[in-house]
Amino acid sequence: MPAADRTQEFLELLTQHDRALGVYVYSLVQGGADADDILQQTKLILWRSFDQFETGTNFLAWARKTAFHQILTYRRQAKREHLPLGEETLEALHHEVERLGDTGDARRDALRACLSKLPAEHRQLVTLRYFDDMEIEQVAERVRSTVAAVYRALSRVRYALLGCVEKELTKEAA
Repeated sequence: MPAADRTQEFLELLTQHDRALGVYVYSLVQGGADADDILQQTKLILWRSFDQFETGTNFLAWARKTAFHQILTYRRQAKREHLPLGEETLEALHHEVERLGDTGDARRDALRACLSKLPAEHRQLVTLRYFDDMEIEQVAERVRSTVAAVYRALSRVRYALLGCVEKELTKEAA
């Protein structure tokens, strides 16, 4: 694969999983500045070692594992007596996050299926607000509607999606 394509793939995967990776690091590191540093270092390592990542495998799991090692390195370097969590506890949390992340795949698949069932105008609202990260005012302007109408529509769509996802997961469990 050409280097430009590989760079594009890395950026897309990192962008897709950036929030989840940040939540993971911030949940395991108490200090905000320390968490920022660890997250930045993790992203740098991910980029430097991206040639070892196998396309089609779980990028988030790979990124979390890298972040976990960075957290352990930070803790060893800090050598602080007052660190609130021992390494065993940290390891247990890491495994629990991984386990929960795996169960999130079924929920994510159900959400995708439910999104595909939405009428085009509702799917557009969801896309603009949550995937394109637009503010409600921007969404209203884009779809030529009022802010209040967009709020109401998104509220109804979220409620419908919640019900649909629950039905999908119930079907899958049966």
